[in-house]
Amino acid sequence: MKRIAVFTSGGDAPGMNAAVRAVVRNASFHDMHVYGIRRGYEGMIDGDLERLERRDVGNIIHRGGTILKTARSQRFMTPEGRRSAYETLLAHDIEACIAIGGNGTFTGASVFTEEYNIPFIGVPGTIDNDLYGTDMTIGFDTAVNTAIEAVDKIRDTADSHNRLFFVEVMGRHAGFIALNTAIGSGAASALIPETDTTIEELVEFLKMGARRKKLFSVVIVAEGNKNGNASEIAAQVKEKFDFYDTKVTIIGHLQRGGSPTALDRVLSSRLGFHAVEGLVKGQQNVMTGLVNGKIKYTPFAEAITKSKNLDNDLVRMAEILAL
Repeated sequence: MKRIAVFTSGGDAPGMNAAVRAVVRNASFHDMHVYGIRRGYEGMIDGDLERLERRDVGNIIHRGGTILKTARSQRFMTPEGRRSAYETLLAHDIEACIAIGGNGTFTGASVFTEEYNIPFIGVPGTIDNDLYGTDMTIGFDTAVNTAIEAVDKIRDTADSHNRLFFVEVMGRHAGFIALNTAIGSGAASALIPETDTTIEELVEFLKMGARRKKLFSVVIVAEGNKNGNASEIAAQVKEKFDFYDTKVTIIGHLQRGGSPTALDRVLSSRLGFHAVEGLVKGQQNVMTGLVNGKIKYTPFAEAITKSKNLDNDLVRMAEILAL
């Protein structure tokens, strides 16, 4: 194998550049030519790619975002779009691809490889941490640190004004960011998709805090929880319990930006490096992950269909520590 391509797709995540750097440099070590595809599958369809040398990925390990840009491609979901993408790879003699992204990225790769038999290896790049087959995804640690830093500042103003803050964080349909943010920031509660906490239960919990003369509270809201968004939940709680001055903060896309943490830089480098190692050893149509500190290759079919569960011990711990 002498010519491979690498691209980033879907939502951006801090650490993607570190992964691209690792792919290019390890591929160069193995005497491979590497092409970077811009804008994910959109760029693959449009033929937007260029050769990447070792020097092209210098001084990017600390940068957030992705130098290759990213996109969500509706065209790639069609047979015509995938045919155009295949023709691009064929025209550049690309023998395999390394896809850095999340569930949608690997779903597209799985369909594409079935149709055209070009080996793909995935690198899990998503702040949501919701992919089966890896303990942690690229960008998750940075996103949690960003959220905790924001909540720390919110605690200062909440304490000064006897306020109840509902802080909404990302995570799509998974509560990993919310739960870890709640534990790391000492929040009063976390509303996450994996639990069935009702508004009534939350109100009773807040009342219990008020009876203990608790002067403020912070509740972390995962965007995919069952009770609605942070503004809707705040309005419902205020109707039943108006002891606190209630405010809402949505951290939003701040969690996707910024320089990656040391943990994310090392994780990204390991996963990008071993994606190339996997190709060299004949792996294909798998995701490179880290499980219990060891590299593991998980078939796309499992990575995108199997559920990754929260640690129930963490959930229980968060509830007890918030009392």
